[in-house]
Amino acid sequence: MKKAFSILRLTVAVIATLCLVAAAALYCVSGGFMKQTYMEPWSKSYAGKYADPRMRLASVGLLAASNHNMQPWKISLDKSDPMVFYLYADSSRMTKEVDPYSRQLMISQGTFLEYVAVAGEKEGYRADISLFPDGAYDESDLAKSMDSKPVARIALNKQQPGSSMLYDASFLPDTNRGAYRATKLTGAQVAALEALSSADGVSVTLYQDRIDLGDIGRFALRSASIEAGVSRVMGESDAIFRANERQKNQYRYGYSVEGQGVSGFMKHMLQGLVTIFPSMNAGAAASENFIKSTAASVGHTPAYAMIRTAGNSRLDQVESGMAYSRMVLIGHTLGLAMQPLSQVLEEYPEMKAPYDEFKKAYAPDGGTVQMLLRVGVATRSVPLSMRRDVQSLIRP
Repeated sequence: MKKAFSILRLTVAVIATLCLVAAAALYCVSGGFMKQTYMEPWSKSYAGKYADPRMRLASVGLLAASNHNMQPWKISLDKSDPMVFYLYADSSRMTKEVDPYSRQLMISQGTFLEYVAVAGEKEGYRADISLFPDGAYDESDLAKSMDSKPVARIALNKQQPGSSMLYDASFLPDTNRGAYRATKLTGAQVAALEALSSADGVSVTLYQDRIDLGDIGRFALRSASIEAGVSRVMGESDAIFRANERQKNQYRYGYSVEGQGVSGFMKHMLQGLVTIFPSMNAGAAASENFIKSTAASVGHTPAYAMIRTAGNSRLDQVESGMAYSRMVLIGHTLGLAMQPLSQVLEEYPEMKAPYDEFKKAYAPDGGTVQMLLRVGVATRSVPLSMRRDVQSLIRP
């Protein structure tokens, strides 16, 4: 009996040791001991390194949400006026498969501009933003036009520093893909978000009726299933997945396991496994995970929101992005989380049928739904995502 018990103890000890060794190996492969330089911009002291207010505001701007977390921004500091700078769309960061007309990329320009404006209010600057000061893009040569014409001219004018509530909110995660509580939004929350509708044609509408939740949820699931089956689109996402700390420090944009809410020790275990076995997050496995994640999100959504415009010009797209950032920031002050569900709004050929049906249902007057998003009270917090160094945004 004693001999059997000794063998059992030895077996348990061996298994425990092997598990510890395996965990330690995965932690090392994950890069668990590395400094996370990709997280530095999230510190409020990061912007304080710069005497130039334009750089300080741009340091907050880069915390904004962007399509595929590509952070497709370039800035040019006016050499003759220390209070003026320009925002350019970075054509090298186009995601041509999922966003063939660069609509999402232009929305991302607006998200950056709104964070800049909020940071300016906190610091005591009014950011006067002039969109497309050098005229519209040449759509027949879009990449070249993006590189040569600014999206915006930003002029800073001194004023009294304002409230820091939205500024503080800009240092919180912009996207929460986790489950939301079933509780509906209050009338005050709905009113605060829908009040963001502007006189120049950008409208914000909340949906939390049972029928709308079902209809919109089915659109989201259908479009996610379609996207999961389009290999070139999924491959575009796979190419910007950063499996471990080394890759995240190297690139500082794209996707990582944090996007699924994984953090702490489990993050490093998963990163180690994905680094050793890349197929865990590519091909059929990535498609299956994407569908399951979308289904889980749709199943725990008390409300959806849509941002619409009367037209679909580049100006409309940028202004939609500004409205979205303002929604995210105000949402934080109201205790709300958000997550864009962009698949049904994408414009590649395989998505045409659900796109047309969705537009007929929710923009029958010929307008454009620029953004569809989940809204609710999150059941748990999520980690922050990678951000580039602000110096990398400066045009040569």
